[in-house]
Amino acid sequence: MKILIASDIHGDAHSCEALLRLFDMHKPDLLLLLGDLLYHGPRNPIPKHYDPRRVAELLSAYSAYILGVRGNCDSEVDQMMLNFPILSETAMLFVDGKIWMAAHGHRAGANPSADDLPPLSEGSVFLSGHTHIPVHETHKSGILLINPGSVTFPKGGSDKSCVLYENQSFSLLTLSLE
Repeated sequence: MKILIASDIHGDAHSCEALLRLFDMHKPDLLLLLGDLLYHGPRNPIPKHYDPRRVAELLSAYSAYILGVRGNCDSEVDQMMLNFPILSETAMLFVDGKIWMAAHGHRAGANPSADDLPPLSEGSVFLSGHTHIPVHETHKSGILLINPGSVTFPKGGSDKSCVLYENQSFSLLTLSLE
């Protein structure tokens, strides 16, 4: 199975288009979106290419491939603009013999170093966004932590990014903004 994982689009149409170009290039089976899709949030600046209506149109065109979870900036109004569900705060997947839990990360797993991870077994994968900083590390509990960074507002010196899961490994991809 091939999965493209992204988070924190925050209504930036230009960055969303770059993400979807990666989707078209890699042709994954699934686009897993970890929240904060349309709204920029009160703590973030307004993105240069802020157009949440356009982002909703772009993503909705790929709805057959999308599994999304709710971020702290997503609301019922956002759901009304999208033709795929985003209001569940978590999603569980079974991928290549492993349990994956997807969440935005503002609740479950907000601080993995403080051991607030959800109750997952060793060898499971916990995917989260929210911090806008890419992560690929194994927690002391044996849970693999994956954060794709942010499509729009990268932090910690990172680039605009997402993650591709293919052949049982995760690779960080940088978005090309043409």
